[in-house]
Amino acid sequence: MAKQLDNSFIRFSQHQRSGPLTGLSVMIGLCLAAGLIMAIFLRAWLFVAAFAISLVGLCIYSFLTARTTRKLVAAQDEARIDWESALPEIQRESLNIEVVELSKILEVSTEQISDLQSAYIVAEDLALRQIQQEEQVPLLRHVSIGDVPFDAILVKQDLIICAEVSFLVSPDLRQDRIDSMLRKMGRVRNVIEKMNVAMDVRLMVVLVTQLTSEDEARLRKSLGSKRFSGTPVDVDIRLLDFEALQRIYVTD
Repeated sequence: MAKQLDNSFIRFSQHQRSGPLTGLSVMIGLCLAAGLIMAIFLRAWLFVAAFAISLVGLCIYSFLTARTTRKLVAAQDEARIDWESALPEIQRESLNIEVVELSKILEVSTEQISDLQSAYIVAEDLALRQIQQEEQVPLLRHVSIGDVPFDAILVKQDLIICAEVSFLVSPDLRQDRIDSMLRKMGRVRNVIEKMNVAMDVRLMVVLVTQLTSEDEARLRKSLGSKRFSGTPVDVDIRLLDFEALQRIYVTD
């Protein structure tokens, strides 16, 4: 179920209070700076030290206050975003596309497709477990933002991370897969901008691999910035070894 839009008075009043506080901090800072300059000219070193310490303290206080305010605004804006479960048909279609591509590379028979589907589902599940462990934040699986489906969504303070998982058995990530991710992120960026929420968006590409060390090196080399040059957001690429994931979460 999508989250409900929060239009409460408290929500809007918290946004409005940040402006006067910022103006007051600026005025105090200017007064302290003027006092510091005057004390330097008068060679009143005790006052120089006092004004300097006060100015530094004000800067630290303003920085911490601004960061806290941004976190609060981001948390409130998160409540305005519609999180919807991706439809089963979309999840099934996405899975079938990936499995068909894998079957072509591995040249498996039709009878082995179901086993390949199971392996892909396990790989995705283990990969998302590992990402959640690394990021230390809750992870929503197979959800959509503005009708744009993703394998997972993570929210870290003022950042929305959209994760897409691929299982690779050859040292190459298909360009059409990259293009699909970039189109999705473009649509999500437009949704976030239209909603006017104070949150950034990032694409996380999670690649579960079953490769030799030489092939993994080739894969890393092929994932240069040029292949993601059309992205409207920052990209975070994670490479996870399938066997290592199984040792961590399945076998002793």
